[in-house]
Amino acid sequence: MTDKQMLTKKVVALAAATATLGLLGACSSDDTDDNSSSTSTVTTSTSTSAAMSTASSAPMPSSVQPGTPAATLAATAWETTSATNASGTEVPLTDDNVKNYVGYAYFKPDGTFTMVNLDDSPKMRGDWTVSPDGKTRTIVVKNEAGQEQSRRTVDIVALDDKEFTYRVYPDAADKAVYYDIIHTPTTHPEPR
Repeated sequence: MTDKQMLTKKVVALAAATATLGLLGACSSDDTDDNSSSTSTVTTSTSTSAAMSTASSAPMPSSVQPGTPAATLAATAWETTSATNASGTEVPLTDDNVKNYVGYAYFKPDGTFTMVNLDDSPKMRGDWTVSPDGKTRTIVVKNEAGQEQSRRTVDIVALDDKEFTYRVYPDAADKAVYYDIIHTPTTHPEPR
């Protein structure tokens, strides 16, 4: 095989892995029957399942690049401080539509995350990414053994050094009804 063919093969493999990572799911609770965020389930034929399995089990990035949306998310710990509905009205954090999204989030530069409830009780952990354009955040929730439990992707509404807000939909088919989950930086230490 020529050098050009080998390079092309590597680029195609990298593109496939990157596309697969883009399908990973996003933040809510560790409640796997939660329908309020976009959750992607990929069904493949037997002939393609081995290739998808390899791509989807590819490790998350080992570090975020400075100046990227991912670097902004990893720069601080985040606390859920408010939520609003589609009309912009504030919704109590105890509301059934948003309470599963409330807590502290720690997105580490190595591509892993931990989330805890406001009382520091464990919520979830796993791997995370932000799309290069900063429009979506994806998490892969894992159990104690490191096995994938769920994948979720949410739309990012705001992401800068003062706010991280993402949008969730109670019914993924109805984009008119949504809640924006608003986080602000916190100095709250990550529970060990």
